[in-house]
Amino acid sequence: MGSILVVDDERSMRDFLAICLEREGHEVATAATAAEALAAATAQPPDVIVTDLKMPGDLDGIGLIEAARERGIDAEVIVVTAFATPETAIAALKKGAYDYLTKPFKVDEINVVIGRALEKRALVRENLALREAVESRHRFASLLSKSPQMQRVFDLVRKIHSTRTSVLITGESGTGKELVARALHSEGARKHGPFVAINCGAIPPDLLESELFGHVRGAFTGAVDDKPGLFEAADGGTLFLDEVGELPAALQVKLLRVLQERRVKPVGATREREIDVRVVAATNRDLEEEVARGAFRQDLYYRLNVIEIRLPPLRQRREDIPMLVDHFVRRFAAEQNKRIAGVSKEAMRRLQAYDYPGNVRELENVIERAVALSDRRIEVDALPDFASQPRLGVADGQAAALPADGIDLDAVLRDYERQLIERALAHTGGNRKRAAELLGISFRSLRYRLSKLGIGPADDDM
Repeated sequence: MGSILVVDDERSMRDFLAICLEREGHEVATAATAAEALAAATAQPPDVIVTDLKMPGDLDGIGLIEAARERGIDAEVIVVTAFATPETAIAALKKGAYDYLTKPFKVDEINVVIGRALEKRALVRENLALREAVESRHRFASLLSKSPQMQRVFDLVRKIHSTRTSVLITGESGTGKELVARALHSEGARKHGPFVAINCGAIPPDLLESELFGHVRGAFTGAVDDKPGLFEAADGGTLFLDEVGELPAALQVKLLRVLQERRVKPVGATREREIDVRVVAATNRDLEEEVARGAFRQDLYYRLNVIEIRLPPLRQRREDIPMLVDHFVRRFAAEQNKRIAGVSKEAMRRLQAYDYPGNVRELENVIERAVALSDRRIEVDALPDFASQPRLGVADGQAAALPADGIDLDAVLRDYERQLIERALAHTGGNRKRAAELLGISFRSLRYRLSKLGIGPADDDM
């Protein structure tokens, strides 16, 4: 049994349907116009709306469906009309109607359709509850993963979140470094203190010192008042230094002193101020290599890297993709007031086959775009170009179909090899030793392939 809203401008039809449906045990409300129905459904959302197609006023049955979806009312809608045509039926279904009936109809007909609509609604709720239960088992703070690599990250965060120890989070762009930093803060002893984040590469070097440490009035042109820095703003909480590898050398020295002394001196000040801040830093660079090149201070690296949390790229935890896709679909569908049933099997296969250089952030953007372009289910044509075209290669144990006019196999293999090498170099920030490890080949083999394909210098410049 469920709650039903009957919408019809004819009182006799409203009363007839109300009596019939109440006899079946349903809770029934009625409305004479689409506007009345919209107000009633907003105040008390029903399970099913039974609406006439042709009604006086600015909104007809189709308009009611659209307006209800815009307001986030997710009731199943059954359209009743005396003027049914294939065009009107298709229009109603495209807008999200569950089914339609043609007047005159038998009572048994509408009971059967309403029964099916309620069954569907119950299944949707059950599936949602199951998905949420599965998701909760693999969620830590705002992080979501069932892969063994990320479960180890969760375990490490649980062990250290209440300590004062400095943490360095490493990984490619888009892997969720700030989410891990926020989890360290929100799950730990400092959760009631502030969480302050700064991207060290997004602020000009001449302004970064003032941003971090603050300044006093008159310290430089334009310093008309004292201004506390982000270290002071984060007192009692956590300061997240994103892209810490971008810090200029002069600021690296000052940051090292702050970490050692737990004191900060604003620009132009003569006295230091004590601070109680936990520093969590993140980078997508190889700081060990930066230290070896002299671009990053070794003592600062060791001070920041008391505990390292290394985040795996999404391509190394593909088992998380379906769960993340489902999470993002539900989130963006709610934000855009859309009813998206899910992702087609082929679209999901394409999503799982892609490497995601931008990692989870790129997947999130892909799904936001797909939801915006989809009506009821995400199909392949709603995906970006990378996934909307079949890929030559081996998938699901079978070779992809060849184009009718054939291919130049050597050229395809060279192009694919080049793409993989360039992607590996991009992932590692140009570090060829790590790129060779990603590709599963020796460094000598990578040097040979770089030379053969004309990608960069072939000599060992590590």
